[in-house]
Amino acid sequence: MAPIPFTRLFSTSSRRAVESLVPRRTLDDVILPPATRRAIDLALAQVTQHDLIFNRWGLGERHPTGLALAFNFAGPPGTGKTICAEAIAHFLGRRLLLVRYAELESLWMGETPKNVAAIFRAARDQDAVLLFDEADAIAGRRSTSADLGFQRESNTTVSVLLQELEWYSGVVIFATNLAANFDPAFERRIRTHVMFEMPGEVERAQIWRVQLHRSTPLAADVDFQALARRYKVSGGDIRNAVLKAALAAAAEPIPDSMKLIHQHHFDASIQEVIAAKQVMRQSLFAGDTLVLPDSNRVAGAPPTFAWQFVAYGLPCIALLVAIIALAVALLR
Repeated sequence: MAPIPFTRLFSTSSRRAVESLVPRRTLDDVILPPATRRAIDLALAQVTQHDLIFNRWGLGERHPTGLALAFNFAGPPGTGKTICAEAIAHFLGRRLLLVRYAELESLWMGETPKNVAAIFRAARDQDAVLLFDEADAIAGRRSTSADLGFQRESNTTVSVLLQELEWYSGVVIFATNLAANFDPAFERRIRTHVMFEMPGEVERAQIWRVQLHRSTPLAADVDFQALARRYKVSGGDIRNAVLKAALAAAAEPIPDSMKLIHQHHFDASIQEVIAAKQVMRQSLFAGDTLVLPDSNRVAGAPPTFAWQFVAYGLPCIALLVAIIALAVALLR
């Protein structure tokens, strides 16, 4: 099978594995807690002074490798990691090369290490800021027992990434929700680690405001401070809530000229966002108590045998089948 051309990475349908973007959002669009903002300012200072230190001061001759300005943006989802990377690229006047490793790995199994090297070549050619989204997937700890093909490929990919970082002199940003999963070898190659924390009340009020345009029709009862005080959510949650509130207001059965976004629209939308997150975190098990959706069941009544079989028997059978299949595969 012939290797898939690297240009295909930029032109797959739906969600692309690699996107070359012209950054539009600036640092003024990023609302961060003070400690995070100071860390970002320090990272930018390293970029702007890189030429002075390594070229004019000559340290590049003494240290010819490991010159990549690699930054680790770590923190919960929706705290501004990707937006901040775009804003840094805008500040530097460069394109942003966004790499989604999940798509890269799933679409081109067997070619991932080669494509990682090709991505760095593309970043050099475009003088782009390189952003690895969900970077713990590509920079994860290498397996010490790489008996299976996908484990060997994963180890090779990490080794290629480390080698490329040694000889790259541009800006690389790793964005992750799980920094603890990084391979220890990345610690010395990453220049600065920036922790993106959940926004405080002051930041949340600002985020509510910046999500809206000056032409967005707001009712007089809108109180962003009250929303910030009541709902301790991330910037990404606020963005989703604003769009939901706008949709709800636009759907009101009144003339467009009379439509306004009211406080109750924002309240309802952020509650929907919070409820959706709780659904995504739902588990069949809460401690040792089995939680099952059964509207006919009396509260406090013990689960029936059928429910017990579904909850406990089927997973055990599935695990046994998987173990047998693995044993057969290893013995071939």
